[in-house]
Parts: sequence; structure tokens; C-alpha cells
Amino acid sequence: MDAYLEEELIDLLTFCLQNPTSSYIDSKKQRVQEIGHELFSDGGVDTMENMYFVIEHRIKEEIQKDPRSYRSWWNGISDEWKY
Repeated sequence: MDAYLEEELIDLLTFCLQNPTSSYIDSKKQRVQEIGHELFSDGGVDTMENMYFVIEHRIKEEIQKDPRSYRSWWNGISDEWKY
């Protein structure tokens, strides 16, 4: 499941980085938040951190853009996650 979620997150965040004014951003954000909840349910904040670390570096390598600004989309899932 993690590999599937990783690929989906990469696709979602890549789209958002490449199309920041798209009318689809809200729906992409909602799905990113759902994935964050799934990850937290499976393994807590550590799982969220590990996943974001991997996707952040892959996106940086693939499209030379930094997805760290989207980490805040997972704020509120846990008190420990504050970006």
C-alpha cells in the first residue's frame, strides 16, 4: 500500500507544483490530506515523516521543484505535525 500511496502523492504534488493556479488544487489537496490520515492511522507521525522525506527528494530530482510548502496540508492530523 505504501508504494501505491507514494506514487499517488508524487503525482498529486507534482501536479500542484506545476499547476499552482489550477482549479483542481482543492481536490488534489483533499486527496493529499486523506492520504496523510491513512498514513497516520497505519504508523503515526513517523510514517508520515518517512513518506514525505521520500517524495520530497524524488520530486526535487524529477522536476527540480520543492514540495515542502505542501507539508502544511497535513497539519491538524496530529499535534506533532506542525508545518
